[in-house]
Amino acid sequence: MGKRALAFGLSAAMALSLAGCGGSGSSGGDQTIRVGIWDNNQLAGLQSIADEWSQTSGYSVEFEVLDWDTYWTMLEAGVSGGEMPDVFWMHSQNALKYMGSGVLLNLNDYIEADDAIDMENYYEGITDLYTQDGVHYAIPKDHDTIAVIYNKAIFDKYGIDYPTSDWTWEEFARIAQEITEKGQADGVYGTYCNVSTNQDFWYNLVYAYGGEIINEDKTASGLDEPETIEAMNFLADEILPACPPQDTMASTGVDSMFLSGLIGMACAGSWTIPNYYAADDVSNYAWVMLPYADRNDDGQCQPEERCSIYNGLGWAAYSGTKNPDAAWSLISAFCSEEGQTKQAELGVTMSGYI
Repeated sequence: MGKRALAFGLSAAMALSLAGCGGSGSSGGDQTIRVGIWDNNQLAGLQSIADEWSQTSGYSVEFEVLDWDTYWTMLEAGVSGGEMPDVFWMHSQNALKYMGSGVLLNLNDYIEADDAIDMENYYEGITDLYTQDGVHYAIPKDHDTIAVIYNKAIFDKYGIDYPTSDWTWEEFARIAQEITEKGQADGVYGTYCNVSTNQDFWYNLVYAYGGEIINEDKTASGLDEPETIEAMNFLADEILPACPPQDTMASTGVDSMFLSGLIGMACAGSWTIPNYYAADDVSNYAWVMLPYADRNDDGQCQPEERCSIYNGLGWAAYSGTKNPDAAWSLISAFCSEEGQTKQAELGVTMSGYI
């Protein structure tokens, strides 16, 4: 199965002035490292790793969990004069705004001096997301992938066979349409694809069809390529009619609709697994690989035509932290082989360590 790193965005369009200097995040005192994240589902596992680090470092760790939008508002406000966490997550969609701006701590010297960190041990595509002009500004925290989760109870109710991993996008669309047709009276839809479900849905379809969102050197859009247009036309004609109305999807997330029994199947990122497995009716849920794109005249699919977009977060540190050495030490604890193994075992998320 093909995998592509999520590294989209034109450099010129992503430029951001980050003038100003925020205050250090050590509001709890010089022996406290403040950590910013946006996913409460990962907090308990990360806190466990941080607590072990605290026992040997002498520093306490204070996590601040914000929702996605508030998180990035906090960072932008922080670099303009507000409080900044010492250590925080960086995302590929926003990395270009901060790398090379003086906001993120240059990690090269720390990496060189730390036997626990070897950049060859991480997925190259994710490492590249947080590297600019040879400078590492974040260490890969994890990696993710996309699959399809489906509700067996819905399939059983409407007499539809469960999907298997040799299915195609055409079969995906057919099943979604059948669920929508049979579930109309119950308000049940086959699948869900809002504009924002890009990495976890339509990006994968575009690349499976041979298109691209942006070219390899990230200098031009690929949205006008014939293969991309073909994929998007298929999405519009065959998949969106099996989705809830756009205004419904704009106001209600896919997790909420799926967990409410209103969606038969959804493309979902590995980071959503804790949401689903915390549900009371988790026994009704099953996973299957993303479909192939069947574009051959003989109806046969080739393995390379299945594509899953992968991404990974990075652990970064604020360049103005009062405790740069401690901030790096905590990042090293999270990103070392031991820390990454614990992260996986604790169910935080999939390891970024190869």
